[in-house]
Amino acid sequence: MPTLFKKKKEMWGPTVPDLMLGLSLAANLIYTAWKVRTQVHMLQQNSYRNERYLNWMRKNPGRAFPPKDLLPFAALLPLFWSSLNLAVLIWLLIYVYLLVTVDKTPEKKKLVYTFRVKRLLALLAVVFLVWLLFLVSYAGPAVFFAALVLTNAAAPFWVLLGNTLIRPVEIAVQDWYYRDARRKLAGMKGLKVIGLTGSYGKTSTKHILAKILAAKYNVLMTPESYNTTMGVVRTIREMLKATHEVFVVEMGAMQRGDIKELCDLVAPQYGVLTAIGEQHLETFKTLANIAQTKFELVEAIPEGGIAFLNIDDPNICAMPHTGNRKYIYYGLDAKEAHYRATDISFDARGTTFTVRTPGGAERQFQTKLLGKHNVSNILAGIAVAAELGIELGAIAAAVRDLNPVEHRLSLKRYPNNVTVIDDAFNSNPVGSRNALEVLGAFPGKRKILVTPGMIELGSRYYEANRAFGEYAAAVCDYIILVGEKQTAPIRDGLQGRNFPSDRMYVAKGLGEAVQRLQQILQEGDVVLFENDLPDIFNE
Repeated sequence: MPTLFKKKKEMWGPTVPDLMLGLSLAANLIYTAWKVRTQVHMLQQNSYRNERYLNWMRKNPGRAFPPKDLLPFAALLPLFWSSLNLAVLIWLLIYVYLLVTVDKTPEKKKLVYTFRVKRLLALLAVVFLVWLLFLVSYAGPAVFFAALVLTNAAAPFWVLLGNTLIRPVEIAVQDWYYRDARRKLAGMKGLKVIGLTGSYGKTSTKHILAKILAAKYNVLMTPESYNTTMGVVRTIREMLKATHEVFVVEMGAMQRGDIKELCDLVAPQYGVLTAIGEQHLETFKTLANIAQTKFELVEAIPEGGIAFLNIDDPNICAMPHTGNRKYIYYGLDAKEAHYRATDISFDARGTTFTVRTPGGAERQFQTKLLGKHNVSNILAGIAVAAELGIELGAIAAAVRDLNPVEHRLSLKRYPNNVTVIDDAFNSNPVGSRNALEVLGAFPGKRKILVTPGMIELGSRYYEANRAFGEYAAAVCDYIILVGEKQTAPIRDGLQGRNFPSDRMYVAKGLGEAVQRLQQILQEGDVVLFENDLPDIFNE
């Protein structure tokens, strides 16, 4: 067969069978391709941001640079006594071992092969091919083997380099998509655009709001977690139709200016702010930065527009409410709220509450959703719908038909009267406490919690998770923690409340946690899954 190794017969002295050399190189290339694909997955989960990806590498050196990737250096030893055939054989066997022992843990969130990922992988393939041809042409055996081992071991840096090299291309592509989305929106003069943000509650509120508004309008909402600029751009270009009357845009942020960038794109006439809290404190550094970023939505609302604010949130109330826009407040506690929910009660069937409107009208609402925070989310939707001219009767009917958003306090029934409360999408100090409140009020034989705790809380990480553990100790009969390192603060909280150690189990991963749960389940148990961390947080 054709070979790339003709020059090797002169440079390497005694020849190695082409088939053996080819298989050895193939094994290295396959393992390197797997490594690169894995690291691109981590880059994607870090939003393609080099600084966040570098921080992930710093915190997870064993996952970014597994020590076993240096095992192929053992193939260099036979070269000291000129045994090239043995060196190639050892090299082949080691890479077969590495391929057989790759981490087979199922990915919670698969790598999405977007055009951006495909462009990055194509660039890395070209760079690596050039590097390989250089080695084939000029390197002797020891340098050839060592260079490929280091190339494989340094896969994260190759991904970092590729992401840096391709950045000008990505900026140009994104700019074109952005301007195309702006042109499309500019042509839809009658479209009502509602921006929605908050440290937590925004995704659930988005689904609730879209469902309620659908009682009168043709509504499009940003799907799934498409809450970044390019996610919204994609939604506009691929999903927004001339027949849509309302566009509900979820707005996420990881740094100052992110929400302003989204507002510059969609120009919302209405804005909903659910909460300002410690979520993403690790990247924002201070609560003041989070508050100012969330209020970028409020500041973007034009004169004549309406900002809907959760008056129960002290951090929202502390911000200056300036400008000629109209402010509508909703809440459960404050009597000053324009839209207020009272008489809240919930059971296995859902939640019942009464709403008072600015005109003094009152109406009882029923919903299958659980938790006070969901009442607050629904109240935001009621306020927006009422201000957009939908009658309370139609709103009540829509609220009655609401279904839980997947993994957000959704109920699942299993044999032997076992109930699972699935709140695994994410977690924050307020939401986790509300979830435990729901668990505690639920009828059942035993209350079981499965959780890895909360993340991205910066300096508040330990304190918030310890408090979570303290509250869980008062509610739960058995607790399964996922991850030994990241749940240490929760364990401290449990121990501080004298929670029995024989009713707590620490699992290495979610799979082991589920196995333990299956071992201890009894008839009538109620299980709360609170949070499920992305792959980048696997220990």
